[in-house]
Amino acid sequence: MYEPIRAKSVHSTMAGTTSDFPHRSREEELDIQLAGHLAALLTVTDELRALAPSADLDTAADRLADQVTRLRAGRTPARAPLTAVTGRTSLASVHRRAHALAGRALVVAASRADTAAAILSAERMDAHAAALEPRELASH
Repeated sequence: MYEPIRAKSVHSTMAGTTSDFPHRSREEELDIQLAGHLAALLTVTDELRALAPSADLDTAADRLADQVTRLRAGRTPARAPLTAVTGRTSLASVHRRAHALAGRALVVAASRADTAAAILSAERMDAHAAALEPRELASH
């Protein structure tokens, strides 16, 4: 999916000295990115739980929180209380946002070869796609 870097970075060898800022491996960067996508999906899932409570969404939120905690080395994600959603939010627009976030998480999970996160992301994509009419998903 991504083309590997073939040459050393010019930034780490400038003036013959090593830089003072910390370097992360590709895997660490992907972990951070995947945790961010899953945390965003968790936030939208909590929003959906407030708008239309269901056992499926409760289970999904718990599984997402577990994955984010795993990727963040045991740090649990911040969660908004279910009563925090106010105003007239369209349920379909929230499902569309969730579907898009799950898709982003799936791409990173596949790149990282994280089977558990990839399966969870694909399941969430399917659930949000099923919640939308096919014409709505195709138009966005």
